[in-house]
Amino acid sequence: MEPDFSELDGYLDDAGLDGYLVDAAGDDSTQRYLSGFDAPDPFTTVYTPETTAILVSALEFGRARTESRAGDVSRLSDYDYRELASESGSAAAKARVVAAWLDDLGVGAVATPDRFPVGPADRLRGRDVGITPDTDDVVTGIRARKTPEEVDHIRQTQRANEAAMRAAETLLREAVVDSDGDEATDGDTPVLRHDGETLTSERVKVEIESTLLEAGCGLDETIVACGADAADPHNRGSGPLRPDEPIIIDIFPRSKSTGYHADMTRTFLAGEPDDTVAEWFEFTHEALAAALDAVEPGVTGAAVHDAVCDVYEDAGVPTLRSDSTAETGFIHSTGHGVGLDVHELPRVAPDGGELRPGHVITIEPGLYDPAVGGVRIEDLVVVTEDGHENLTDYPVDLQV
Repeated sequence: MEPDFSELDGYLDDAGLDGYLVDAAGDDSTQRYLSGFDAPDPFTTVYTPETTAILVSALEFGRARTESRAGDVSRLSDYDYRELASESGSAAAKARVVAAWLDDLGVGAVATPDRFPVGPADRLRGRDVGITPDTDDVVTGIRARKTPEEVDHIRQTQRANEAAMRAAETLLREAVVDSDGDEATDGDTPVLRHDGETLTSERVKVEIESTLLEAGCGLDETIVACGADAADPHNRGSGPLRPDEPIIIDIFPRSKSTGYHADMTRTFLAGEPDDTVAEWFEFTHEALAAALDAVEPGVTGAAVHDAVCDVYEDAGVPTLRSDSTAETGFIHSTGHGVGLDVHELPRVAPDGGELRPGHVITIEPGLYDPAVGGVRIEDLVVVTEDGHENLTDYPVDLQV
């Protein structure tokens, strides 16, 4: 099922533009979305209401013809790129080629992503190509509404994510605890041990990554943060994992075949939680449930965020809504869109707009304090015509 680009057509028509131009490699989500093609080096795509055309090197030409969604595929060599590069350098030659290619397509004025490279933009303007930055983020907004096929891609990545989380939790469950309740120690500090070795954040990450690779997914980094490390929401975590302290595990893999991400967080504790951690976990689980109950089409991301803040504030816990300078408590937004990017539209935050069917979002309330640690729970859901579907199938339990 092809994406619906009617909104982009309307944007171009209203702006009096001929097309939408992208100059990036295939790991750029807008590039991949418009072209349907994944290449490691930058290539050029122009979308018009009539067709999508891409300009690639000879190396990628054959694959682009069979794998991309472009109706027109051209090579740099079709425009004497090498000869031009030997005369004036590669950057100037590329601008001459792209300008000539656009002219052949009848494209004289284009919109570009707001972060389109400034060098190519200036050189194209020098060749009378009209360049208008898309400050409305139109394509990103279109990407936010997933087709059923895209939702299936995310669902499959989420299944791999759950297998990786299960593998991580198993390591924690198998960690050594003496029968009399005294944990194995590393020096004077109690730590968890597995197979006779100190269980570290790094060791758990290896287990996560290897499990994901076996499922055809990968990730550049993940979060396994214990104790005070977990009090910083984006601290990746390092070093020994300790008993009786909350351990946040946040995994956000990407499918190597489809390019679509998933995202999930659980907080585990090996041993016994103190009263504060146990209470925080209960509040956060309640906040998750309240936010999920609020998710349906027509509701704003801001309203879903407010549902989380209501739970925390009723429990007497600070939030950024109640205190914009708060450094502990609930100190981030409730969620974000997930797709070709792990963080994309829509926002589930104080400025979050209307949720629409096809939006895939995270719901991830959490509480943080260096003196206590951190607790976060995150599910991944898709907004449907009459509510939402939770794409996450993993239990929410604190103690392993």
